Amino acid sequence: MAAHAARGALILRFVYPRTPPSRHAELMRDWSRKLLRILAVETLVEGPVPQWDGPVMIVANHVSWLDIFVVASVRGTRFVAKREIRDWPVAGWIAERAGTLFIRRARRHDTARINDQVHAAFAEGACVGLFPEGTTTEGEQLLRFHSSLFEPAVANAAVVHPAAIRYAHADGSACRAMAYVGEISFMQSLGLVIRQRGVVAHLAFAPPLPAGGHDRRGLARLAHERVASLLGLQSPGSAPGTAHDPPGAPR
Repeated sequence: MAAHAARGALILRFVYPRTPPSRHAELMRDWSRKLLRILAVETLVEGPVPQWDGPVMIVANHVSWLDIFVVASVRGTRFVAKREIRDWPVAGWIAERAGTLFIRRARRHDTARINDQVHAAFAEGACVGLFPEGTTTEGEQLLRFHSSLFEPAVANAAVVHPAAIRYAHADGSACRAMAYVGEISFMQSLGLVIRQRGVVAHLAFAPPLPAGGHDRRGLARLAHERVASLLGLQSPGSAPGTAHDPPGAPR
């Protein structure tokens, strides 16, 4: 793990500045795949994988810090994440250099700044990832989606790809140790992940949702329904978050 993190830091320091953004996505995908192999996590993908043309946004439920790398192993993605991650030793620096868009969830007006950054990322051809529940769960429920960060998808006529992530043992039973929930620290969670054997990360994509013709609330509602369906859950039908809700971001 330490050697792989060091390799990532070297790539970000010396290779990223000398390569175009399209190459960054490939580098992130390859690095994420290697990380999952080191952690003995197998990824199984179902459904239509997002294509490369035009603005693309992946919207998924949120279980673990590992979700980022599961998605990125399929398609290099720039994620919106909470600002606190930047303060993590080593990992925060890597996340920043990899193009993570940090948001201060406690600051309601920070959403406008992030929307501008997402717009710029789309202009560079980047895929943007969101975890619009705003927090993690053990994967057996789906919280409502906050709609504020769907605005760039609507403004840029992006294609939204709803996705569902769940972690299971080889026998198909849920692997709850992968969930980054409660008061455990990142290092404690990492220790739990490392101790697991034969974990399978299931990543399922629903049919894509063209954002054109939807407002952000309607788009959030449709995305929620499709993710709930992938997880085998019933969408409660409650209205998604409003502009006054804290915007969603990975833990």
